[in-house]
Amino acid sequence: MSNSKHKPPTRRLPGFCLSSKNCVHSPTSPCVSSKRTDFKLAISDLKSTFQSPHIVSTDPDDLHSHGFSENDHHPGNVVVYPESTEDVVEIVKIATKYRMPVTAYAGATSLEGQYRGHHLGGICVDMRNMDRIIAIHEADSDLVCQPGARWMDINETLKEKGIPLFFPIDPAPAATIGGMLSTGCSGTNAVRYGTAKGEWFLNVTVVLPSGEVIKTRRRSRKSSAGFDVTKLFIGAEGTLGIVTEVTIRLTPVLPTTVAVVQFPNVQKATEAVADVMNKGLGIQCVELVDDVFMAAINKYGMSKRRWPEKDSLFFKFQGPSATSLGDTAAAVKAVVEKHGGTGFQLARNDEEAGELWADRKNAHYAGLALVEGSKGWPTDVCVPVSKLPQLVYETKMDIAETGLVSTIVGHVGDGNFHALILFKTDEEMKKAKEVVHRMVKRAIALDGTCTGEHGVGIGKREYLVEELGEGTVKLMKDIKKVVDPLGLFNPGKVSGC
Repeated sequence: MSNSKHKPPTRRLPGFCLSSKNCVHSPTSPCVSSKRTDFKLAISDLKSTFQSPHIVSTDPDDLHSHGFSENDHHPGNVVVYPESTEDVVEIVKIATKYRMPVTAYAGATSLEGQYRGHHLGGICVDMRNMDRIIAIHEADSDLVCQPGARWMDINETLKEKGIPLFFPIDPAPAATIGGMLSTGCSGTNAVRYGTAKGEWFLNVTVVLPSGEVIKTRRRSRKSSAGFDVTKLFIGAEGTLGIVTEVTIRLTPVLPTTVAVVQFPNVQKATEAVADVMNKGLGIQCVELVDDVFMAAINKYGMSKRRWPEKDSLFFKFQGPSATSLGDTAAAVKAVVEKHGGTGFQLARNDEEAGELWADRKNAHYAGLALVEGSKGWPTDVCVPVSKLPQLVYETKMDIAETGLVSTIVGHVGDGNFHALILFKTDEEMKKAKEVVHRMVKRAIALDGTCTGEHGVGIGKREYLVEELGEGTVKLMKDIKKVVDPLGLFNPGKVSGC
């Protein structure tokens, strides 16, 4: 892994409001210092502790890039680039001494404001220099790494070493292991391999707000020893501790191929998926894209083919041999045709499979190409698979009535779908926010969730009580108060404290 000082891509996020309502550690609480003199002393201590000029930065451009989004700007006072667990401990001690909020920062790919700084300022802990693979245990199918390691780099390293294993959780290409764990993410492979909240993270080393370092468990594949403390940090978004080392499970690389098929509408496509999934076939991914998305792919101009602009499914089949892949493809073709599927196209070779799948993976930038000069509000929800046709249909009708343009992309095999709602003006942004609100409300009413894989951050925080209940959210806040009594770690995120 390279330790070069590369800058992560700047994410363009809709604006979020950090409210202190119902929050134990409000911005006016004595837990968080509002004295600029304290912050200046903290920065001085950081610079004294870390002599290298590359570790502590107050450069305005650096602060801007770490605090910027398209619609609001909340930079910290200082960015620190630790290189070890011990470095993180020192940062936490100084933050505690001066009551400075601490926000961990990694790949900058999160979409719900997870790494947005506190409005009073604070310390941004950028984990990019902690990106090493520490150990690969091929015989045990696991790997130990630092939190700044990117999942794509890990898989590429395994491939280069001739190790026929990979890490299957696949969110945004620049996502890092620490951020993936902290947001409880997933991706297109979730229908086959599950999410970050499965058993893919065996243990974590964490620096707690007290400055204590803990390791949540040993490296054995399974354990029933006490609480599953590892999972306490999965989805906590850096509010309970800063992850400095992770052991991840790996799985065998199997042959795959790709097929695409068109449908008369989203309902028929989702019904076909439910039927396919109940056949027990070798499906690694199944992705729903709507007619607007297919039009966006054509307009974007990166595809080698001209697609029918219809609601479609992208399948990735998996199996131990070419014969098994062919059998799966034939079985799926028969099922989808019963549900009105047409134009079933199976990749002829690995190169064509890669090209077909690349068209699906170009979702974000292809979507933005639909409206020149637009910004995108990306969001996701998830419902039981049987409820997905209703949710997608009602959401598409809702978006159409607003006059906004949006693509629909769904990890349809597990009931998760995404909308990229485009806007150019403040009025359109307001409409987009209202559409997202109604979409979330529908999902929860259908026994679903406000977020299938993007996490809570600030953007989905207001829905937690409705989805989980007051008692569950109170328990989350109580845990936060016990682990982080000063409320300094990523304040205002997830449960609001």
